[in-house]
Amino acid sequence: MNAGKSTALLQASHNYQERGMHTLLITSKKDNRSGKGNITSRIGLTKKAKIFDEGTNILDLFHRENYKKNISCVLVDEAQFLKKKQIKQLSEIADNLNIPVLTFGIRTDFRGELFEGSKFLLAWADNIKEIKTICWCGRKATMIVRVSKDGKIITKGDQIMIGGNESYVSLCRKHFFLKQLK
Repeated sequence: MNAGKSTALLQASHNYQERGMHTLLITSKKDNRSGKGNITSRIGLTKKAKIFDEGTNILDLFHRENYKKNISCVLVDEAQFLKKKQIKQLSEIADNLNIPVLTFGIRTDFRGELFEGSKFLLAWADNIKEIKTICWCGRKATMIVRVSKDGKIITKGDQIMIGGNESYVSLCRKHFFLKQLK
């Protein structure tokens, strides 16, 4: 959260498009904070994207879009929501079709547990680049906590609840385990 992942994704897409190449932008159906099928950064950049849910065959989606226009790169936002089989499909695009695949997402949920998509991306990715944000103390934030409307840390609940700064706060590991927001 708050590290600039969507901004980095949109910048990467822009770099390809600036050179006359086409990108396939994909985002999760679960995150509709900015409208269905939109990738939006906190600094106001927005781009339309294809959406995926648990049943989407990413490889089929790629082939349909590649038929319309030659895709030079696949960029996935909210990659933590991907399923194992979808990570495998993205691997096939990269390995068998030689198309770069860049995924952007968070590692862990508000309980400090890996998402399924994150687990298999960490296991199978050729390269992992961390986009850093900071905790209130100035240390690197690697964890996320869910907060209630009155600013209290929530430790139980469904793994997935879509929200932004009003629902989640990035913390360093120390303050995550101490449950300290300030």
